Amino acid sequence: MDAFYSLFIEPFHGNSYLLRAVVAGCLVAVSAGVVGCLIILRRMAFLGDAISHSMLAGVTGGYLLMKVVYGHEAHFAGMILGALIAGFTTVLLVSFVSRVSRIKEDTAIGIMYTGIFALGGALASMFSHYIHLDLFHFVMGDVLAVDAERLWMMAGVTAVVLLVTILWYRQLLLTSFDPIMAASIGLPVLLIHMLMTTCTSLVVVSAVQIVGVILVVGLLITPAATAYLLTNRLSHMMALAALFGISSVLCGVYLSVWLNVATSPPIVLFSTFQFMVVLVFSPRFGLLSTWIRKRAAIPHTLAEDILGCMRRSEGLATTLATIIANVPSDGQRLRRTLDGLVNRGLIQPEANDAYQLTEAGELEARRLMRAHRIWEAYLARLGMPEEEIHDRAHLLEHVNDEAAVDYLDDRLGHPITDPHGQEIPEDFLHLVPGKEVPASLLREGHVAEVTQVVPEGSFDLIVGDQLTTGPRTDNEQTWTFKVNDGKRQLDLDHHQADSITVRLVDTSQASN
Repeated sequence: MDAFYSLFIEPFHGNSYLLRAVVAGCLVAVSAGVVGCLIILRRMAFLGDAISHSMLAGVTGGYLLMKVVYGHEAHFAGMILGALIAGFTTVLLVSFVSRVSRIKEDTAIGIMYTGIFALGGALASMFSHYIHLDLFHFVMGDVLAVDAERLWMMAGVTAVVLLVTILWYRQLLLTSFDPIMAASIGLPVLLIHMLMTTCTSLVVVSAVQIVGVILVVGLLITPAATAYLLTNRLSHMMALAALFGISSVLCGVYLSVWLNVATSPPIVLFSTFQFMVVLVFSPRFGLLSTWIRKRAAIPHTLAEDILGCMRRSEGLATTLATIIANVPSDGQRLRRTLDGLVNRGLIQPEANDAYQLTEAGELEARRLMRAHRIWEAYLARLGMPEEEIHDRAHLLEHVNDEAAVDYLDDRLGHPITDPHGQEIPEDFLHLVPGKEVPASLLREGHVAEVTQVVPEGSFDLIVGDQLTTGPRTDNEQTWTFKVNDGKRQLDLDHHQADSITVRLVDTSQASN
């Protein structure tokens, strides 16, 4: 009990300055955590760095103005106003340069904040007989020197930031994640951006009192980044960032007392320590959980190779010896992948160490075969040598992007066979009874009902007409349809078939 008292209670006994330091630090941590989340989502982490460095010019200018014009020595309000003006000037110059030139925003930040920081240093040097700034505390901060005036200022900044966030939460959320969509629905994106910049400037001005110009980015960004590793919801992220910031301040102050060192560096050091711990142990995005998931997951490419091998068995069970002979892999990975496919319900074990595709596995194997043969047709169209087509298509079939395969299928005119004359499986993901699809996707034997014709009335078709698909002719370039039980026949090219939207009624007679 005595040890607990001496470690945690005694440092605050009779030390009101230490208590003020903790309260001030917690206030800054809350406001910095909330604003830091928006900065991270907007990928503007260096904005806080730029504003903090430009503050030297603002503080120097404010000090000089109050000293020369009004005769006040180190007037706090003047320096704060100067710091805000310098921060806004930096942001405006960065936006101007990035908009009117080919210079990117990150490069513009590097140019402007160093230039304005250098201007502050030059002013401090030129008017050194007027200006008496403690540059060490400006650079490193001094939370223990926080007085009542600064404490009220920090409380006001925190209140303003929280009020702005609550009142404009939806607008800040939309402009952070999708500014283009926000602009399309009428939100004033530039105004909201300037509102966020104002909050950032206020937070930086107050945070510099705690950790200094060098470490202010750590308090602004690190707690928010730590929260980002734990959640996908902005509201939860802001709350966690504030908590991580408060814990950094509390533990940093205690560390500074126990180790007898300056207060600001331990605050940021503990914040970094928290980030590293969460980076390793985060249950969703941590290094450890990612490693566990990857180790438990079955290899994607190997699983698809096994399904492809079993598909070639034409509905019969495939022995383990056949899989080993056709799928190159070491025994342990192969066995683990087979067990994973069983757990996913894609295959089922049979007698005599054999495996059978389930209905879901058959669909997945057909999807893979369709992708492989469409890639072969595409590569052949590009003029790739025939002996290289199969191996290259085998690599490309594992690109798990159905949209890319559908695009190639459409550009090729929905071919029925690959370059080797083997049938390409139909697009069973879209050809589902009741689903609306272009008539160009239909195969021989499909029956469908017309739902739309563009332009209306083309081919003497109306909504509700029934199409029965016939064989493809003219080297698969012409679609044949019987209209309303064979009353007449339509012969259409690819573009014309695409202009008709149908609802599939029956696939039972289609070729497989």
